[in-house]
Amino acid sequence: MNRTLPAALAALLFVSACGWAAESRLNPFNWFGRSTEAEVTLVPPGGYLDARDFRQPVVTVTEMALERRPGGAILRAAGLPPTQGWWDVELRPENDERPVNGVLTYTFVAAEPRSQMPAGTPQSREVTVARFIEDHRLQGVREVRVQGATNARSARR
Repeated sequence: MNRTLPAALAALLFVSACGWAAESRLNPFNWFGRSTEAEVTLVPPGGYLDARDFRQPVVTVTEMALERRPGGAILRAAGLPPTQGWWDVELRPENDERPVNGVLTYTFVAAEPRSQMPAGTPQSREVTVARFIEDHRLQGVREVRVQGATNARSARR
């Protein structure tokens, strides 16, 4: 009995100390703390670069064709920029690609060269672009127009 009394007292002290140990750093469950929410963003510190389109209309639209295909039509155009090296050409739709008074209008745009380029011959400067236009966009359209900086070409039904 002499040994059981100290063992019982030690067990009693140990059990009564459990409340203290639950909040202490000796408890391994408390080593890393609770999770917290942090705001994470993928936006760079200075923000994104401006998304403006710096492409310009080609000087002259030299050729334009509208070719019927299943499900719509292919609009193809060729144009002449002022020098060689123009790139990233596109037929940019006007009016959210909706016809105005039966006319569907596109602007033929291109990005200027990053360095100074020679003028060259017209054949070496020519750029060509095409765009597929779905049938539902062609409903109610009497004319498709491609415009450049100094002229425009069109095809009528």
